[in-house]
Amino acid sequence: MAHNERFAGSMDLPPETEQPNVYPLSWHRETAKMEEIWTSAQRDQWDPLKLPWDTFDPSSYTWEQRESIAYWWTLLSVFDASAPPVFAEALIKTYEVHEEDPVRRCFFSVTRDEQMHEQMCGLSITKLLEHPDPLTYEPKTDIGRRLQKNAKWLYFNGGRYWSGYKTAVPRYSLAVLFSSFLMGEIAAATIFHQMAAGCKEPVFQAAFRNIGRDEGRHMAICMSLMERDYPKLDVSERSIITKQIRAGYLFLSAVLFEPPMEFWDLPADFIDNQREGERLAREAGFHIPDYDTKKQNWRNAILNLKGVLDRYSIPFPAIPEVDISGEEISDVDLDDIIPVF
Repeated sequence: MAHNERFAGSMDLPPETEQPNVYPLSWHRETAKMEEIWTSAQRDQWDPLKLPWDTFDPSSYTWEQRESIAYWWTLLSVFDASAPPVFAEALIKTYEVHEEDPVRRCFFSVTRDEQMHEQMCGLSITKLLEHPDPLTYEPKTDIGRRLQKNAKWLYFNGGRYWSGYKTAVPRYSLAVLFSSFLMGEIAAATIFHQMAAGCKEPVFQAAFRNIGRDEGRHMAICMSLMERDYPKLDVSERSIITKQIRAGYLFLSAVLFEPPMEFWDLPADFIDNQREGERLAREAGFHIPDYDTKKQNWRNAILNLKGVLDRYSIPFPAIPEVDISGEEISDVDLDDIIPVF
């Protein structure tokens, strides 16, 4: 109906609102676990500006080390710094489909958490490079120039996937959406706890502890929604979820493992540049898990997810990169997937 069409003069009560729409609002509370998660989200709030930055002296590092550590934060920003709008889109969907009140609040809490993670990326990059933008920064070393080229290609790919995400969100149910979100949360919680344990800088230790705790809580949100919704999944949604899991692995490997070159559009020297930057960062005391540890993290995370999906008879995709067999998925189409940021 036209937004300026008038009804009040011809009927006692207004017509039904066309859906999906955020109106009419309601405040149903049915899932107790979501209330518990919301309470913990309120308790665990943190502010990146209040971390112990006074203990951090970037000048104690060489410029190669600074540029390498800043590159890792830039790589993370492709995912974590784009997460606030990703979850904001999902939050809007929870209102449009009239999700229960604690579910809406939990999705709001994720959006807020990811904003904190974005701020942490920005603060770290700005302090290390003495410049607020890794793409317009003038590199001071050869590795800095090569890593900046990597960053430009990562942002280019991220921009393409964001366009796809905006198209995909209205097409899928929340059950499909949070299957994609869960893929990242399981692995991310592990890697951040490892980095907190291994980093020598107090400010980074504190940040990774907070981020790891946030990711664990986000995982709990997804698991609670799975327990609520997966027993009543439509058969057609099961095959979509199988494909989403494979697509999620391919997308998130860029930050949690190494980017599959058949999926990401990257130059041939990308991985060599990244490995060198990671080596320099590790030598400086910035603990980035090595290749074998990343692979094992992914394998453990995927096996945990497989254990969840098996309970609901959802076929699991083959992930040969980490030696997991399953249903072969060879046609991951960017127009059909939900890129998980």
